[in-house]
Amino acid sequence: MWYVRGMTELDGRKLGRKTLEEIRIRAVKRVEAGESPEVVIKALGLSRARIYEWIAKYREGGIDALKSRTAPGRAPKLSGPQLQVIYRIVTKDDPRQLKFSFALWTCAMVRELIRQKFEIHLSEVTIGRVLKKLGLTPQRPLWRAYQQDKRLVVSWMALEYPKIEAMAKAAGAAIFWGDESAIRSDYHSGTTWAPKGKTPVVSATGARFKVNMLSAISVRGALHFMVTEKNVTSSAFIDFLERLLHDCDKPVYIIVDRHPVHRSAQVQKYVASTEGRLRIFHLPPYSPELNPDEQVWNHVKNHGIGRMLIKGLSDLKERVAARLESLRSMPEIVRNFFLHPDIRYCSMFANL
Repeated sequence: MWYVRGMTELDGRKLGRKTLEEIRIRAVKRVEAGESPEVVIKALGLSRARIYEWIAKYREGGIDALKSRTAPGRAPKLSGPQLQVIYRIVTKDDPRQLKFSFALWTCAMVRELIRQKFEIHLSEVTIGRVLKKLGLTPQRPLWRAYQQDKRLVVSWMALEYPKIEAMAKAAGAAIFWGDESAIRSDYHSGTTWAPKGKTPVVSATGARFKVNMLSAISVRGALHFMVTEKNVTSSAFIDFLERLLHDCDKPVYIIVDRHPVHRSAQVQKYVASTEGRLRIFHLPPYSPELNPDEQVWNHVKNHGIGRMLIKGLSDLKERVAARLESLRSMPEIVRNFFLHPDIRYCSMFANL
């Protein structure tokens, strides 16, 4: 039995069939439009979480499945409240919090969860159907370093970065995010069509070599870069900073990670020598996802070099430089890097 909050004198079973249909259809449509099931439950005043049962019915049989009629066949083994519990745990909890040894919610893991919580035994195939009906799909997760301090991340986005914005505005400085990365000759990405069961072979050089890339980008879409065959030492980083300052007609505030090179005494001495034209700020530890310049490497590697045939070191260096030069000529793409969910914080107050 369930009832509508504010109408406690009415038993849900006494509501008209048409009224029940309208409530079910309205609730499911709001969830399909993007609202959280919990928000919809609260807005419609439902006293019990029947909405999860309705969602499952709708995704299996459409609107017709929500209309009042005698349900054929056996009753489902999982009730609406039980489906709600499963949805909440899978979407909000890490399996390790429940003393599972694995970090990902697989069908086998959800099957074991249901067995432990409800003493209900289902096959993994059935589990897959249940999860799909709840609107869940198997996805590749984003991994974060366990050493990351989430409090520092929140503080950086909410407090530290706005302070840097304010200081840069007062000084008339441009804010850049910088980073460096290496790319090897044997790096490959992408797929190619081929007959089923016959893995294609693409000929490439067996030699292994690499080049290092340094770059810095701004919210406005500016990109500055340097490609070198040498390792990124303090001297190489200072060389890049000198080029960046030379190309900018205003002071530069650059945000980088906490790599030892970025914090070396040699780099600090160089920054002091610029007499305020250059300042370096550091992201929280183990938080590369906060740096929009990481998207440059994804673009260069996975959408460019990783799909090319590399013949030698000079060829690799030329192709990397050409790819970066091409990206520099398309500031709209660089600006789009800042639309990534993890990076939106640094474009909210953009004024530089």
